[in-house]
Amino acid sequence: MAGILDRISTILRSNINSALDRAEDPEKMLDQIIRDMNDAIEQAKGQVATVIAQEKQLEAEKINAERSSKEWEAKAQRAVKAGRDDLAVECLRRKKDFDGIAATYQQQYDSQHGMVTKLRSQLELLMRKRDDAVRNRDVMIARHRQAIAQSNIAKQLASMNTLDTSSEIGRMDRRIREQEARAAAQMELNTGGASSIDDQLMQLEAGDTMDDELSALKSKMGMGGAR
Repeated sequence: MAGILDRISTILRSNINSALDRAEDPEKMLDQIIRDMNDAIEQAKGQVATVIAQEKQLEAEKINAERSSKEWEAKAQRAVKAGRDDLAVECLRRKKDFDGIAATYQQQYDSQHGMVTKLRSQLELLMRKRDDAVRNRDVMIARHRQAIAQSNIAKQLASMNTLDTSSEIGRMDRRIREQEARAAAQMELNTGGASSIDDQLMQLEAGDTMDDELSALKSKMGMGGAR
């Protein structure tokens, strides 16, 4: 009896949220807690049934002892009426014995009844706590996961704050600018050589054209032979 009472008390005192915080796998931990509660409830139900049966048996024994006490009192009265005081005394002695037995059963019954009341109360409380855990299982798991996610985000933000991001960005910007400048210089060099050759060819072609036009003019003026 004490074992199941101690187990129920331990479960009732346990803080489920605290247990989840310490667990590596909160979902498995919560399922295990619910299974433990169900096991304790089934054991407690068996214990309650046993102590209730004992309580009823003690009550019946007490009632029987009280009935016997009354019967011996009635016999003592009949003995007195019959003038048998000696017999009446013996009957009263028997009545007193049963009164003592009834008182003993009453004490045992009161103790047993108190145990039944306590165990029933703890059983009902455990069942309510189990029902709450079952109803809130998904919510509790979600809240726990959200808390872990928020904690991880906070840690990431803290680690990012320790970095000098402005200097990193500035350094990357300078590298990009240097690469752009080198690319522009290379392009200028490549296009510069090609442009020089093209210009010279165009000048030669222009020179040939002007010579032709000069010869045509002189021929028109009758000076075809002069150069």
